[in-house]
Amino acid sequence: MNGNDKAELFRTHPDYVIYVPDGRGTGGLPDVANEHFLVFRRGDGTLAAVWTQSGFEGECNQHIVFASSDSRGRVWSPPRIIAGGSPDPATGRGMCSWGFPLVSRSGRIYVLYSKHMGINDIFTHTTGLLHGIFSDDGGESWSAEEAVTLPRTIWDHPDPAVPPNCIVWQKPLRFGDGRYLAGVTRWVSPSRYPGPAEDGWYNDDSVVDFLRFENLDADPDCGDLEITLLTPDEQSLRFPIAGHPERSLVQEPSIVELPDGRLFAVMRSVSGHPVCAQSRDGGEHWSRPEILTYGDGLPPLAHPLSPCPCYRLNETEYLLFFHNHGADFGPWRNHDGRGRRPIYLSLGRFAPGDGQPLRFSAPISLMDSDNVELNRRSDLALYSSFEEVDGRPVLFYPDRKHFLVGRIIGPELLDRAVFP
Repeated sequence: MNGNDKAELFRTHPDYVIYVPDGRGTGGLPDVANEHFLVFRRGDGTLAAVWTQSGFEGECNQHIVFASSDSRGRVWSPPRIIAGGSPDPATGRGMCSWGFPLVSRSGRIYVLYSKHMGINDIFTHTTGLLHGIFSDDGGESWSAEEAVTLPRTIWDHPDPAVPPNCIVWQKPLRFGDGRYLAGVTRWVSPSRYPGPAEDGWYNDDSVVDFLRFENLDADPDCGDLEITLLTPDEQSLRFPIAGHPERSLVQEPSIVELPDGRLFAVMRSVSGHPVCAQSRDGGEHWSRPEILTYGDGLPPLAHPLSPCPCYRLNETEYLLFFHNHGADFGPWRNHDGRGRRPIYLSLGRFAPGDGQPLRFSAPISLMDSDNVELNRRSDLALYSSFEEVDGRPVLFYPDRKHFLVGRIIGPELLDRAVFP
């Protein structure tokens, strides 16, 4: 690493360094783009991670890699490709993207992901069939790949030969009776609407669904995983596009469990604000998405079409990460990823009652890329994950979808929380 690279590595002030691309690639495929970075605990308590790697987001060389560490996360193994090692460079057939981990009670690690089948519906890197692999030795070896049945909905192409357009972007939540719940972004097939409501990908129709994994703790083969779609067809969560109330754009749900057992989901939208919904019955039914505010009767949070993850900090407090501006940051609008910065956090506290169940502090400045590019990106889109390490909360994140790092969210930050 040269001096300039090192300066960039520490621009966002990370406390952990997990992966620094060297440009030589992984398993013969490029390694300079790294995103959807999900750090998790294995059955023995040690840390591991899966992420999507490529030359640049959306290229036909996307693949899933795995790396491992001890319980402290200071030293990591080099990444190894576990899915998508031989994609067709012309069509993308065989490329694998957006892997997410689930760990059974026995310690079996499942990694599920979208596999492109050579058929496009909306985007090459989102149109695909759900596939999976598993490991019984902490990720040293992996099973053969199998397709996983994902229920189709009215939002998919009417031809069953055309795969759906789905992404799971966060680690599924083990909640309630111990089953896993996953939030899904499902882009609406262009066969339902011929094009976006306005020009650009940032107005392509989408809905949010929720999946429950029924038998994962029985350690079935991937092809025998039983998944319940809790939001079939018209029950999908929708949020209207301004000027087009009949259409929807809502994406990337992050889910937390509240002290009273409710589930709370925060999602991104094209409205200039995050939106939220809640469930009182374990995800079986959800409220209509509403704009997320600092609390009942308080102003909305400002945020563009970018990830806005919400994580549980302790029994009654939560952390929300967002950009603290809407769709008009400097010269950039929603169609330009350079507006996906800087990063602020807000401390959320449980607020019992019938309204919004979390009340948020004023924004706390966390980090910025200062609009300096790495691999043609300057954004800080938080395709991140969250774990406690050595008793401290750590945000693991991709810096400009290039470096993979972690930042301790310590008391020196949280003590600055001021509630309106």
